[in-house]
Amino acid sequence: MGTPETSREPCPDRIIDDVGGAFGMGAVGGSAFHFLKGLYNSPQGARFTGAAQAVRLNGGRIGGSFAVWGGLFSTFDCTMVHVRGKEDPWNSIVAGAATGGFLAMRQGFASSARSAAFGGVLLALIEGVGIAVNKFVSAQQPMPIMMDEMPPPEELDSNNGAKAWFGGLFGGAKEEEKNTGGSEVNILESFDAPPVPNFEYK
Repeated sequence: MGTPETSREPCPDRIIDDVGGAFGMGAVGGSAFHFLKGLYNSPQGARFTGAAQAVRLNGGRIGGSFAVWGGLFSTFDCTMVHVRGKEDPWNSIVAGAATGGFLAMRQGFASSARSAAFGGVLLALIEGVGIAVNKFVSAQQPMPIMMDEMPPPEELDSNNGAKAWFGGLFGGAKEEEKNTGGSEVNILESFDAPPVPNFEYK
């Protein structure tokens, strides 16, 4: 299971990928929102026409706004990856703050600073939730079951093979333990468990 950083496109192609994804998400979500809003606000008998007109006027605009945000975010993210030389959640947090501040730059320094702080906090929350989910999923993964291999058929004659296959199912193993009288010492073979994968960011 890849982390969000390792499952994304490499950095120059990431910008185009994020612009397209953000535009699609904004266009679909904005169209659905404005379709419902147009249905509600249109007069009786022209609800569907009003909803379609609201989608036509607003769907592309919302998608374009999302595309601008996604493109700026990916550009700042790739810049941080290039400057720092590694991919970790700090790149996304700084990119979110820089994107929020850059988009609000025309409203003045105070508004830009507020938008930058909001963008950084929002991306920090998103990255924190992603790390927590990755840790929870990795802790819930079941350990693989280790099964002993059966010896090849050449080493088993027909009688011993039948006992080996059906002995454990019908109590043959218990009879063998009764026959030993408890004088034999059974040594359990220890095995090393496979390493647990670590999904922490480096």
